[in-house]
Amino acid sequence: MVTEFFMPMKVPTTTHQQKQVRVLKGKPVFYEPDDLQAARSKLMAYLGQHVPAEKYKAAIRLTSWWCFEKSGKHQNGAYKTTKPDTDNLVKLLKDCMTALGYWKDDALVASEVIEKYWADTPGIYIKIEEV
Repeated sequence: MVTEFFMPMKVPTTTHQQKQVRVLKGKPVFYEPDDLQAARSKLMAYLGQHVPAEKYKAAIRLTSWWCFEKSGKHQNGAYKTTKPDTDNLVKLLKDCMTALGYWKDDALVASEVIEKYWADTPGIYIKIEEV
């Protein structure tokens, strides 16, 4: 089984790593700031349109190409070597995909290909394939 799609959008730059903590009644409480909640909602809305009919149940490879809106002197298709980091981008993506039912658990992701580019058409390309 293979699932493949492109979500044209302005790519969120807020990542899972931006969760915050505050102390309430002497205990740490983790929360998502507004910009992280907005990024999660945006990804959930776009990813919700592509949920496979069946959940993946075996080992998979997740390929994600993060196409950031081209700015300055960057060329279309050139690698983006500035923040956000790829590992931080994909964590929120996988959390959203798990919540939407793409798979039972993101532990099934045995292989990841994560790339980020400058692009004329911003968005996120996703490919999920059993390995």
